[in-house]
Amino acid sequence: MSAREYNFDGLVGPSHHYGGLSFGNVASTSHQKAISHPKEAALQGLQKMKTLFDMGIAQGVLPPHERPFVPALKQLGYTGSDTQIIQKVAKENPTLLSLVSSASAMWTANAGTTSAAADTKDNKTHITAANLSSKFHRAIEANFTSRVLRKIFQGPSFVHHDPLPYAVHLSDEGAANFTRLCESYDQQGLEILVYGRSAFDHNKTAPKKFPARQTEESCQALARTHQLQENSTLLLQQSPKAIDAGVFHNDVISVGNQNVFLYHEEAFLNTDAAIELITKRYHALSGTEPIFIKVSSNEVSLNDAVQTYLFNSQIVTLSDKSMALIAPKHCEENPAVKARIDQMLSAQNNPINKVHYFDLKQSMQNGGGPACLRWRIVLDDAALKDTHAGCVFSEKLYNELCAWVNKHYRDELTADDLADPQFLKETRNALDELTGIMGLGSLYGFQD
Repeated sequence: MSAREYNFDGLVGPSHHYGGLSFGNVASTSHQKAISHPKEAALQGLQKMKTLFDMGIAQGVLPPHERPFVPALKQLGYTGSDTQIIQKVAKENPTLLSLVSSASAMWTANAGTTSAAADTKDNKTHITAANLSSKFHRAIEANFTSRVLRKIFQGPSFVHHDPLPYAVHLSDEGAANFTRLCESYDQQGLEILVYGRSAFDHNKTAPKKFPARQTEESCQALARTHQLQENSTLLLQQSPKAIDAGVFHNDVISVGNQNVFLYHEEAFLNTDAAIELITKRYHALSGTEPIFIKVSSNEVSLNDAVQTYLFNSQIVTLSDKSMALIAPKHCEENPAVKARIDQMLSAQNNPINKVHYFDLKQSMQNGGGPACLRWRIVLDDAALKDTHAGCVFSEKLYNELCAWVNKHYRDELTADDLADPQFLKETRNALDELTGIMGLGSLYGFQD
């Protein structure tokens, strides 16, 4: 059976706004209270999906979450009609309203972790939705994300696990701290799980300025529950220095695709030792070595890496087996980063020979680049048959979603607009129509 890697991108939700809710995410906090453009954001995301689809990349779409999420407010003791609750929270605690209205589920790299069937002891594809317990506005995503993933990926090809317990010791940020290296997608690969801190071993180095979100203990738990083969599993610690520079997830400082690994020299606690370990483990699996593309601090500073999201680019394999870099336009506009990319493309020792720059300003200003917007899963023919067809990208779905966005989304949105009673009605009407377009049936709580 042939296998392909699918990129399931998150559809930007109608409540996309700049709440500055994510401490440690420099872009998010620096754009707090700016005017957002939800319609533009959603169309930018859809255009990225369409361009990759036209390049021959297998694409899927994950629907946005219900926002504002009134059930969370009810759980906190607010009573009355949904509209009354929204208005009361807007008056008493506007930050809380912003939190339950966040469209952060659009960054599906945080949706969860998936292990390819070739890497697991039972030869099944294992899926765990991330608990995202380090941030309130993200932690409320986990149950719905799990529900969506179970609905899309059904049948004997998949094994679903509940999110890890909601505890600081088991904070799990999903595939944003995960990379799989392999010779081909259907062959056994090396699954690299990256953590920022150890919850139980306080002697390990930790960042001082910003919190480390992913724990070593959560990575260990995922490896166990996913039944990863021992030789397919590698845990590495992210550099505390990088985290304090604003690298809140490892996909902001390294990215891999098949046998290619692009990384900054400050990516890991001891990067040279980490690369040596990756080389050794990968060689034991495949008999070959990965193709490493190292970016030094002299070439691209940590600050430029964070500002441009160079390492939050996607690396994709094209039909001719060459690879392309899917990068934010910010990379093209930064002279140092642009020079390093040009140098990379001209090198003879790696298959990346093309770059496509994307205008993702709306997502970037909230702290998410191309790789944040996608969640990867390897599907063979049988697994694809077990996947809900209404979420697999097509020209028809693209046209329908663009028309849906243009019909329902606001051109501009501020945090104050979240209190508008009409806004709650607008978002629910939009999502109700979306489930029909994608054939998902009754999916949201308000539809029950």
